Amino acid sequence: MINGLNWRNRELRQHVKVIDGLVAPTLVLKNSTYLNVYTKQWLEANIWIFNDRIIYVGEQLPKQLDGVEVVDCTGKYLVPGYIEPHAHPFQLANPEALAFHAARFGTTTLVNDSLTWNLTLDKKKAFSIIEEFNKLPTSMYWWARFDSQTALNDEEEFYNTPDVLSWLSHPNVVQGGELTAWPSLLAGNDRLLYWIQEAKRLGKPVEGHLPGASEKTLTKMKLLGVSADHEAMTGEEVIRRLRLGYSAALRYSVIRPDLPILIEEILESGLKHFDNLMFTMDGPTPAFMQKGIINVCLEIALDKGIPLEEAYRMASYNAAKHFHLDEQIGSIAPGRVAHINILTDKANPHPESVLAKGQWIMREQQVQVSESKINWEKYGIEPAAFDWDLDEGDLQFSVPIGLEMVNNVIVKPYSIEVDINVEDLSEANGDQFLLLMDRKGTWRVNTTIRGFAPGLGGIASSFSASGDIVFIGKNKKDILLSWQRLKEIGGGIVLVHDGEILAEIPLELDGFISKKSIQNLIEEEEKLKGCLKKAGYAFSDPFYSLLFLSSTHLPFLRITQQGLVDIKNRTILFPATMR
Repeated sequence: MINGLNWRNRELRQHVKVIDGLVAPTLVLKNSTYLNVYTKQWLEANIWIFNDRIIYVGEQLPKQLDGVEVVDCTGKYLVPGYIEPHAHPFQLANPEALAFHAARFGTTTLVNDSLTWNLTLDKKKAFSIIEEFNKLPTSMYWWARFDSQTALNDEEEFYNTPDVLSWLSHPNVVQGGELTAWPSLLAGNDRLLYWIQEAKRLGKPVEGHLPGASEKTLTKMKLLGVSADHEAMTGEEVIRRLRLGYSAALRYSVIRPDLPILIEEILESGLKHFDNLMFTMDGPTPAFMQKGIINVCLEIALDKGIPLEEAYRMASYNAAKHFHLDEQIGSIAPGRVAHINILTDKANPHPESVLAKGQWIMREQQVQVSESKINWEKYGIEPAAFDWDLDEGDLQFSVPIGLEMVNNVIVKPYSIEVDINVEDLSEANGDQFLLLMDRKGTWRVNTTIRGFAPGLGGIASSFSASGDIVFIGKNKKDILLSWQRLKEIGGGIVLVHDGEILAEIPLELDGFISKKSIQNLIEEEEKLKGCLKKAGYAFSDPFYSLLFLSSTHLPFLRITQQGLVDIKNRTILFPATMR
C-alpha cells in the first residue's frame, strides 16, 4: 500500500459494505456544506469516512451509527485538503516536522524535492525512508531529480541512468525534475532527454526551472517534454506558459514573493480560466511559513480577486489533476483519501479543523496529532562527525576574483583590490573571507565575498547546496572558533564575533536539517537573522544566501566542489585546492 492509494480487494469490499449498511463508517460529517470541485458548487451533504477513505457524499445518513463519531458541521464549510506541488522539505526543518506544521494549517499533501536524499543516502535507504513517510497522516510524494544543481566532483555517482530510472519507477515518486540543468538539455544532452521521455512514458509530468525564459525557449522545452514551471515572475510570463500548454505554479516564496503582483496582472489581462494554475511557497524557511503554507497563498488570492471556487481548486484539485492523482486526492468525493479542511467561512481559507487520512490533525483550533514516526537513526541520519580539522594553513587567500552579492541569491564577480593576506579584513570595503571546505576535508576553495554581513567576525555553515562547509568572515580567529563549535554540535550554522559565539542553529540530522519543531526553529532562525542584520546583512533571507552560494542554476559566479565556476560560460576560473 503506497500512500493509501491502493486499497486491497478485501478493503474495497468492506468499503462497499459501508454503503450497504453492513459495516459502520468510522466518522460522519453531517449537515456539511462542501465545495464540489467538479461542478464548482457549494453543496449540502453528509460525508461518511471509513478509516482513511471517503466512502459516501450525499443526502443519506448511515444505517449503523453505533460507535461512529458523528460531527455536526452545520454552519461550517468543507474544502479539500490543500496541496503544495513544489516543496523543498529540507530548509533547516526536516520533512516530518514540515508535514505536521503544514497540515495544522490545512496543507495535507506535499510533493517534495528528493535532492537531499540523493546526496546523503544510498538508493536503498532513500527508498526505505520515503516509504516510512507513508505512516504519516499527511500524503508525502517525491520528485525524481535529474541533476544536483551544483558542480559535484562525482555527479555520475548520484545521477546515472539506472538510479534515475529507479526513482522514476517508484510509486511514491510523481514527477521528474525540477530540471535546473535545462541549458545542458538544449545543448544536446541526450541522456537528460531520455530521462524526460521515460518520465512521460510512466505518466509522470516533468517540471522545469525556467526563470525569464523566452517564448522560443519555452517552446523548445515543451517540445522536449517539460510539463510545468514555477518560475514566472510577471503576469505576462504566467499567461505565456498557459498559452503554450504548461501548468504553472504561482509562487509566494521568501526570496520571490511574487504572488500578489502575479494575480493582479493575470486578472488585468482578462484571464477567466484557472484550471492549470496552482500555488507554491517553493521551499520556505521556518519563519516564512509561521502561519502556514497554501492557506497563506489562498488568502492572498482571494484578497486579490480570484473567484472563490477557482482559488480553492488552485489550492487542491488542479495540483492533484496535474500529477494524475485526482482519483486519490484533491476533492471531497467517494474513493478519495480523507483530506478535508473545515472552515468557519467560505472566504476564510484558514481551517478551524483539519482531517488528514481521516485523522484529526486540528480540532477546533486544537492540535490533535504531533507524534513523531520517523526513526532517523535507523537510516544513519545522525549528527555530522568531522574527523579532520581546519587550521591557519587553510585560510590562505590569493585569487583575484571574489563574489559580490546582488540580492539574496544572485552573486556577480568583482576584482579584489585589497590585501587579503591578512588576519583581519575589518579595514576592507565590505570584503570578507569566503571558504568552501569539503565535508570530508580533502579539498578547499578560497576567495572573498562582498555584501554578506560585512561586520561579522565569522560564520560556519554545513547548510549548503552541496553539503560542504561554508565559512564567511572578516577575522580568521573567529572563523576558526565557528568551526570548532560547528564540530561540537554535529553540524549546523554558528555565528562568532570578537571571540564570542553569538547564535547557532544545530542541525542534528547530518548537519543539514534539525530534529526540532518548526516553532522552535523559528525562534533560533529569528535570533540568528537578527545578529546578521546587525552585522550588515542587507537582504531578506541569509539561509538561502548560504544555500545557493554553490548552486549552479543561478548567475553569475558560484563556489563549488570543482572551484570557482563562471556560470554563463560553464568554465572553472580557479579550481579547488587539494589538502
